Order: sequence, then C-alpha cells, then structure tokens
Amino acid sequence: MSSDELSWRTKYSSSRYQRHESAEQRTPLNASSLHWQRQQFGSDVDEQLRRRLHASPAYIDRLEQETVLAGHEGCVNCLEWTSDGLLLASGSDDYKVMIWDPFRKQRVHTINTKHLGNIFSVKFLPRHNNNIVATCGADKYIYVHDINHGNETIFSCNCHTMRAKRLATAPDSPHIFWSAGEDGTILQLDMREAHRCRGSDEQPQSTCGVRLLSLCTQVESTTEAKCLAINPRRTEYLAVGATDPYARVFDRRMLPGEASSCVSYYAPGQIVKNISRNIVHESRTVTYLTFNSYNSTELLVNMGCEHIYRYDIHNATAPIFYDLPEYTATPTQTEAEQQDEHTESKSPEVRTSKKELKRRPLPTSIEQHKKQGNEHLENGKLLAAIDAYSAALAEYPQGEVLYLNRATALMRRGWFGDIYAALRDCHEALRLDPTYVKAHFRLARALLELHRPQEAHKCLQELIQRFPSFANNHGVLMLHKDIHESHETAGHMSDHEPVMIENGFRYLRLTDDEYALRRAAKDYKQRYVGHCNITTDIKEANYLGFYGEFIVAGSDDGNFYIWEGETGKIRAVYRADSAIVNCVQSHPNICMLATSGIDHDIKIWSPCAPSAAERPNIIVDVARYVEDNQEKMRTDPFEANTRNAYCFNN
Repeated sequence: MSSDELSWRTKYSSSRYQRHESAEQRTPLNASSLHWQRQQFGSDVDEQLRRRLHASPAYIDRLEQETVLAGHEGCVNCLEWTSDGLLLASGSDDYKVMIWDPFRKQRVHTINTKHLGNIFSVKFLPRHNNNIVATCGADKYIYVHDINHGNETIFSCNCHTMRAKRLATAPDSPHIFWSAGEDGTILQLDMREAHRCRGSDEQPQSTCGVRLLSLCTQVESTTEAKCLAINPRRTEYLAVGATDPYARVFDRRMLPGEASSCVSYYAPGQIVKNISRNIVHESRTVTYLTFNSYNSTELLVNMGCEHIYRYDIHNATAPIFYDLPEYTATPTQTEAEQQDEHTESKSPEVRTSKKELKRRPLPTSIEQHKKQGNEHLENGKLLAAIDAYSAALAEYPQGEVLYLNRATALMRRGWFGDIYAALRDCHEALRLDPTYVKAHFRLARALLELHRPQEAHKCLQELIQRFPSFANNHGVLMLHKDIHESHETAGHMSDHEPVMIENGFRYLRLTDDEYALRRAAKDYKQRYVGHCNITTDIKEANYLGFYGEFIVAGSDDGNFYIWEGETGKIRAVYRADSAIVNCVQSHPNICMLATSGIDHDIKIWSPCAPSAAERPNIIVDVARYVEDNQEKMRTDPFEANTRNAYCFNN
C-alpha cells in the first residue's frame, strides 16, 4: 500500500459510523478507537478498520466529485480498479485504454489497442503486478496487452461472431479469463495454450479456448449474452446475463455439457408469475451482474427496462403467490364491532374491527417512523412513505402493520414490480399475525392485480370462511365482483392468442428444460428502485462497502444513485454526466467511486465535501427524477429496444 493511500484512508478516522456484519450487530463504533487498537494489536484490527471505513455512512454523506480524469475522445464504456486499488483502467469508443493514478490525478499509460470498434470491457488479469490488461469490443475481438513491453499485444481472439460485451477474471486464475458475446457464447480463454481462431471453412469452431456455453442452443437462436461474472470465492460458479430477465448461475466444472443440469435461474416473482411455454419476445435484459465480495453468497443484477435486484444465491426460494399460514379460529366478530378506515384509491377497502385496530404497540422510535410514513401516505408522497416504512422494518421486522402499510403504498404507486412487492409484504404480515384481516384482503387484491384471479378468488373465499362476519362487507363484495369480471374476461381470451407489439408478432416456444428452469426461478432478497435503464445495455450496478452496505448504479438521467443495501432507500443521487451514467465502480479498499458514461471523461468521487450540506453535485429533488424515470420505463418496449440498438452504439 502506498503512503498516499494510507494517508487518505486514515484522514477521516475520527468520525463515527455503524457496523454492518449483520442486522443484529448494527451499533455505533468509534473509528479512532479502532485505529488505536490497530496500533496495539496489529494487522487483524487493521483489516477490521479498513472494512469499517470502506462505506461509513458519515463518508457516504460527504461524497463529492474530487477530480475529473480527461483524455479520452469518446464515450467511456468501462472502468476497472486493480485489486490493490492503486490504478484505474478505462476503455472508450476511441479504441484506447487508459491507465490512471487517481490519487495523483494523472494518466500513467495509454494503450492504443487494435480494436476497430467500441471497447466494452477492460480487465486487469490477477497476479501480474497490474501489467496485463484484457479488452473486448464491438469489433468481436479480444486482446490482451502487456503494459511493461510497450503495450504489446500478447494474445488475441476473434472467435465471437458478434460483439464481445464483457470479460471476467478469477483471483485464483492468473492466465485464464472468460468472455460473453452477443452470439450467445461464453468462452474460457487460457493464454498459455496455443490456439487458432475461427476464420476458415476448415476451422469453423474456436480452438483458442473452451466454448463453455451457447445460450443459442439452450434458449433460442437469437439469445445474446450481455454480461458475466465469476464468483470470487467459489470460482467454479459463473453467472451469466442475457437478453431476458433471468440471471443464470452455472457450475463451470460441468461445462461444456448439458447446461440445463448445472444451472440455477434467478428472477423477480413478477416475471415468473404467469410463465407459459409460448412467450412473446422479451424487452427486459440483464445488463450487468456481480457477486458480493464479503462472502460471495449474493448476486446483484441490473435489469434493463426494470430495477436492480439482490439475490441470496444459497437461501433464495421460488416466489410464493398464495400460501396462507395456519389459522386458529377465535370467537366470531360481529358487524356491530366494525368501523371504516380509509379506502384504497382504486377500490373499496375491507372494514376492520376495533379489536383488530388495537394491535400490539410498536416501540416508540418505530412508532415515529410509522407516523411519518402514514403522513406521507395520506399526502400522496408514496416514495417517502415506502422509505419510512422500510426504515422502520429494518429496525423492527416484527411489525406486521408496517408491512401492511408499505403494501398499501406500493399498490397505490404501481411501478414495475410494486404489486408483487406488496404481495410479499402481505405474506409477511400474515406470517406474523394470521388473524390480520386487512392483510388477508389486500393479498387477494394483489393476486387479482397480478392476473391470478383463481388464486384471488380462493384467497377471498378463505377470508370469508375464516371470518364469516366479513361475508357482506362492502369491500369484500366489491372485490368479489372484480374477480368475477376478471374470470369472464379471461374466458374470452385464448391462451395462444397473439400479443401485438409494435413490430408485429413474435413467439418463442420454450423447450421443456428451459420452461422448467424458468418456472423454478428463485426470487429476490431486495430490490432497488429509482434509476432508469432503457437507453444503453452496458449499465452497471455494484456493491459499495465490503459488507454491501450500499448499492450504486448509473442512470439514463445523467445521475448515479446510492441506495441503502438493507432498506432499499435512496441515500443520495449525484449529477455525474451530461447525458447517461453507465459505469459506477467502487474502490476495493476505501470510500471512493469512479463513474463514466457518455461524456469523454471519468469522475472520481470521495468524502471530500466540507459537510453534508455542501455538495454541489447532489440532486435535491430526488422524487422528481425518480418519477420521471419510472415514466420513461413505461415507454413502449419496441421503442426501448430501438434505443438499446442504436443510441450511442452501446
């Protein structure tokens, strides 16, 4: 570690911050105390100090633009820190790779690559003293460069038949790396092996590496691979994103071979909810995915035309739509006990009893969060209401009323995935209290709005059976009517009726294996809403902090977003590009970010603001940007795909 970096790292060591080893261990911790322990007890405490300082909330709240690294003559499409964090590499539409020392704010190398198309990915190969750099681009080529020998090209491959979009490396493999191409193939390349590339009729297949996987044969002939990642702790696991909303994790020890036998699929429940064998061309695309660095048990996925999702790859389960907990009957409540509460904006609400309204009290601090959320809800500030309830649940996950109130706000807001997120909250509320009538009622409403009328009907009938006094409740009767009308509408539609999209009809008939894998796709742990990802297909999302305390991603509005990892709340939004931010890469060791996009430069961000109030690039009116972004994502999918294909050549 350089003395400059060490000095920078300890510069802010007197601030207070929170621990993030687990939800149960979130207590204030004094950084200066840790620094003293480091002097007394050595490297173990030094490592603990480094990890705590990586994403201290006090630092996050003072992030600002520290410097601008200028030199490229085109959009900067990819960034990569070295593992020690001393250098930063950037790749651009100008076919150049530049190596920067951000601490001295200067460029230290320029690689004039042989690429004849936009560079989409740049990687330092591990264990080579930051001297070996691999690139891939729109010209289908992959090159490896040795900086120490005049930027010599020491390896090349043109086995992809379409654009090469992403590269991946593994910390235990200094000579092997992987590539994903829009031809649907994943290649494993070993620089130690003699090779020949495609290019002749006699040699149609690649011999410069192993063709691990072809999505074209597994899914359909036009499926493209957009991104990939290697699990840094279990490097046998390979995650792949394609031109559909499913993140796939393969065991590469079993590849090449029968891919369907060594893969797990991950997708949010609203995607899986009504899957059939015949599907219309999908507009949603996985533009980026990455494993967390702490224990590599999570996968973070940025989905084009949708949101960012965080999956627990070991504990994730398939989505649950209708599964009521066991219920022990209590004395029947009479109609005389009922009283009205506020109604849903679109449909009548079930009336609840005074007995139910007298729920167990919340802790005082949590009650304040709830009160704040209720005020926002009544005033139509749905984003703020959801944030307030989420903050309360992060501290007090036993609050069933908090889940129900958040479900109310989500269903009123109605952004992509909100109804399904509300359904999840209803399940949590009922798990905590199976007698919660309002949660039961709203679950039935959510099932209906998710176009599952049969399950909605079953849920409503179960509510009446369990709580007979609600059989003639106005809200229940109106919901029953809506379900009946939905059944009639569905009865007039053929299961195979074409769905019109702007450029005509296009059906994909899933194979048995693919259909089974999609049906078994596992659900998300947390989602992050607010940014816009429809214009380019290289937009990233990354963890900020060793323990994933925060999530960062760029957006089509020229900003980058920081979310709290646990609550999903937007912590800050910064203006970082005149048009679009595609890349947001966090430093591996300290609180520092590098961003890039359509502009021809790279911005470096650090906790250099004098105070939280003195941040000139921070966005104040976050709600306006977020709402505008959601409106953009409601644009016709064909128009979104057109932008993906033609805007900025990305």
